[in-house]
Amino acid sequence: MSDNKNINQNEESCSVDVQNLSDERRVKVLSPAMLVMKRFIRNKLAITGLIILVIMFVFSFVGGVLMPYKQQQTFSKLEEIPKEYAAALYNEELRTITAPGEEFDKGAFAQFILAMTKQVSTFISDDVHYSYIKENDYYLISRIKIIANVTARKMLFSYTVAEGETLSEELKAAYEAAVKADEHSFEFEGETYVAGQGTNAIIGLPIDSTIASLNVFDSASVEDSKIVSTYAFHLAAERAIAQEQDSFTLDGAKYTLQEESLSHRIMTDGRTIALVSTMIVNPYLANNFLSLDLKEAIRAAVYNELSSFTYPNADGDEINYTISLVNHTYNIKTLTVSELFDKYAYPSDEHLLGTDENGMDVLTRLMYGGRISLMVGFVVIFFELIIGVIIGGIAGYFGRWVDTALMRFIDLFNSIPYWPIMIITGAVMDAYQVEPIPRIMILMLIMGLMGWTGIARIVRGQILSLREQDFMVAAEATGVSVYRRIFKHLVPNVMPLLIVNATMGLGGIIITEAVLSFLGLGIKYPMASWGSIINAASDVYVMTNYWFIWIPAGMLILLTVLGFNFVGDGLRDAFDPRMKR
Repeated sequence: MSDNKNINQNEESCSVDVQNLSDERRVKVLSPAMLVMKRFIRNKLAITGLIILVIMFVFSFVGGVLMPYKQQQTFSKLEEIPKEYAAALYNEELRTITAPGEEFDKGAFAQFILAMTKQVSTFISDDVHYSYIKENDYYLISRIKIIANVTARKMLFSYTVAEGETLSEELKAAYEAAVKADEHSFEFEGETYVAGQGTNAIIGLPIDSTIASLNVFDSASVEDSKIVSTYAFHLAAERAIAQEQDSFTLDGAKYTLQEESLSHRIMTDGRTIALVSTMIVNPYLANNFLSLDLKEAIRAAVYNELSSFTYPNADGDEINYTISLVNHTYNIKTLTVSELFDKYAYPSDEHLLGTDENGMDVLTRLMYGGRISLMVGFVVIFFELIIGVIIGGIAGYFGRWVDTALMRFIDLFNSIPYWPIMIITGAVMDAYQVEPIPRIMILMLIMGLMGWTGIARIVRGQILSLREQDFMVAAEATGVSVYRRIFKHLVPNVMPLLIVNATMGLGGIIITEAVLSFLGLGIKYPMASWGSIINAASDVYVMTNYWFIWIPAGMLILLTVLGFNFVGDGLRDAFDPRMKR
């Protein structure tokens, strides 16, 4: 009876003892995963880092979906800006116009300039003889039709008549008289002939070929230019201006000349069809048309050295024009309403973080840029893990010559300079103008290939210590394949350390991508990453005046890297069984 009573009391005490286990004792019977999770949750820094990372992921992947703007959407504004409207300069170079059926190329023009310099009245270009005369402000250049070639020695003349031409004795006598009188031309039967001088000379008949003049002819309209731009019109107008006539007739039409301060106005039927001046005035854009009166107003303003003037437009509104001299050219500008990129706009209700140099919403670019930066980090670290686990696992398990060969292979990779390779890769992609998306993929591939060696060394060292333990001896004894022994038994035991290493390495990869993009070697426009956004700070003016362009991106990088480091530290502490939290 007493024994039964003691047994019942022991049972009751055991029952009470089980129901009153403390929290700390209940934790000790949890699974290893639950123990790790509990240690991690108790780490305040780790939880802070996790919260930061969740916010970054929501900001990057959810925020871009909720934003009303797109990554490459640009914004513009209407603004009055001084815009190039016309240009004026004093003409200092002879302009030529050639008669129909005649040719006068650049080579002939160069010989003409050389003849003027040497003060000779004839010149030759491509075996064609030319002569010229100056009439006031223009030159009349004639092609000489050869009648005969003359060889003269001591006033004895020998003539070689050109093919298809005739040379009468009277013409010979007239030529010889001109030579003896040292004249370069002579009259015969109503024609003016050229009399060549020297031992080898010519007798020729000049044919009007080209006009060279400093005068510029501006037409009132496209229809008028069909008449004004002809050789006959130029010749008649130049002669009338040179002879100070008040009119001239051409093809039955009468044209009147009216001299003004800076030009000559040519009129017919009571309307102006052209202005002749030595000042060139042209529109800045070819499709703009400047009226003759506006050109005359520009000439007057330039001549009087004015900095601005007004002139009414087609609607009668007075338009203000400004004049600035740049390299002998007078640039005429006017305020024009233009649609411009709304770049570097300060934060507002419409754009919470303003706009960048391309008129794009900075906040939207930060969201989409976060996707790129985070994606690059995870893809690269995943790539590094795959290569590192395979090579490190094989080296650590097989040992001996396999380990030696693979470790020397790792040493070879470690001897390759990381940053020069990345810079060269970026420069090559720039040279070949690689598109943004393939560029990101190539960048991730190169970063992964250059960064796996550290993980391989960690895996190799851990497996070297694990392969001699009892569970591996048992696995080998039961006939488990080498593949399963490495990747089913050894690698899972290394995974906690790999997770910690990968988590802490993510921050470094994001910083590396940011540095490459900051240097212009990473992500390219129109794609964005946090690093490429910070690249705007390379301009001192932008850095000092537009904080909203680069500081938010820098803060996002800082917070993300801190978040990964906090989580990595928390996982390291949680996986360490010696840590008591």
